[in-house]
Amino acid sequence: MGLALLRINKTKEKWKVKIAQALVAHRKHRTATGWFSEISRRYVMFFLPFITTLREGLEAVVFVGGVSLGLPATAFPLPVVCGIIAGLVVGLLLYRGGNVMTIQLFLIFSTCVLYLIAAGMFSKSVWSLQFNTFSQKVGSDVGESGDGPGSYDISTTVWHINCCNPEIDNGWDVFNAVLGWQNTGTYGSILAYNLYWLFIIFCIACMLYEERTGSLPLKKQLIDVMLKVPGLRNYVKRKLAISREEAEDIIRQAQNDARDTAVLQVEPQK
Repeated sequence: MGLALLRINKTKEKWKVKIAQALVAHRKHRTATGWFSEISRRYVMFFLPFITTLREGLEAVVFVGGVSLGLPATAFPLPVVCGIIAGLVVGLLLYRGGNVMTIQLFLIFSTCVLYLIAAGMFSKSVWSLQFNTFSQKVGSDVGESGDGPGSYDISTTVWHINCCNPEIDNGWDVFNAVLGWQNTGTYGSILAYNLYWLFIIFCIACMLYEERTGSLPLKKQLIDVMLKVPGLRNYVKRKLAISREEAEDIIRQAQNDARDTAVLQVEPQK
């Protein structure tokens, strides 16, 4: 998703063709699809944000309810109010900031934050697997033994800090949730964090190479092989880029259809 966000400016022509194809296909099958398809087409820019916001709201309710079942009712108002205020502030900044910041800078910043969170989650998952193995050997209460000796496996540890434990020290759990912070660095978690960033760097380097040369090495050979596989043939054909002449024809046809539809809507009014 982050790589797609970085290339959003490069995909403007691609999405223009896709929208034109959808409009042409809709005009051909409009009589057979009925009123539901017509309403979906007209109010798609309402339904999409509405469903997305509704899903996030339901997820927030389930999350808050799940993590606070053992807490008293007095523990709810302050976090809920703070969350609403934070959401309003972020929304206002996004709304006002769109007038002074280009969309490309915003997408780059969002992608960097997204990858920081993802790298932390990947490293944290490896750390949790290693800690689970250690806790099974010495007992499940090791997580509550503090920060000193005995609270971590010294044989797999690169470094350790006798503080800043996200499990027992207040405040550090935020860095643990967002960036995957742990006060103990193991071989697995450190390697996982660095390998994740090396993978992202490799993917971006491949994207730059493809944009400069037009194609990746062995891409044509791989496509030829995939076209021979029955289950992948149709998928690959849909993903293959159409020629510039075909794209212009599709856009021209969509424009003509839109013009004809506007004329038909105006004539009954006269």
